[in-house]
Amino acid sequence: MQNPIPHPAQGDPSTADRILLRLKTRGPAAASELAGELEMTAEAARQQLQKLAADGLIAGRQAATPVRAGRPRQEWELTATGHARFPDTHAQLTVQLIGSIRQLFGQPGLDKLIGQREAEMGADYRQRCAGLPSLSRKLEKLAEIRSAEGYMARVEKQGKDWLLIEDHCPICAAAQTCQGFCRSELQLFGEVLGADATISREEHLLAGARRCVYRIRRLAPD
Repeated sequence: MQNPIPHPAQGDPSTADRILLRLKTRGPAAASELAGELEMTAEAARQQLQKLAADGLIAGRQAATPVRAGRPRQEWELTATGHARFPDTHAQLTVQLIGSIRQLFGQPGLDKLIGQREAEMGADYRQRCAGLPSLSRKLEKLAEIRSAEGYMARVEKQGKDWLLIEDHCPICAAAQTCQGFCRSELQLFGEVLGADATISREEHLLAGARRCVYRIRRLAPD
């Protein structure tokens, strides 16, 4: 079993790990972009990319926008094997347990279990975000909580809105087996943020996106 890519807070990752983490969190990139962002020479970046490609962790693709007319630009992106390098919490065991619960107690029993998990998460999130003075502070706290749970969450400001971005799903295997695990996230996040904001999902990993993205729009002054 391959070791997961270390999160920056967990130590000093290797150059290869930094490239994989960059592609995971920000999407496809050209060799020149990676070299500049990671402060390395173009040749060193190309060597690392070729090694990662040989290991099946990344693959090249033609960029949608060429550098100049008639010259397509190559970008690099994670393969399924590359995505699998990031931790999926006890994936195999979780999928097996879901199957066993569904077999023993039927779908109603599984729904009851998921409902209990949702209630516990909601109570925890609301307690930890209670009393924060602004929507932006609540979002920062929510991203902190989700990152601690393995979602690699972050908040970005976009015009008058915010984006809550989750670059990883640590329960992806479970969610693919039973989509009920992420059915109530919008409701849960909305309850935490309160009536002063609306939230909508713009990207969903289970719908083929590379990450989950939620747009938060403030309804009242923050």
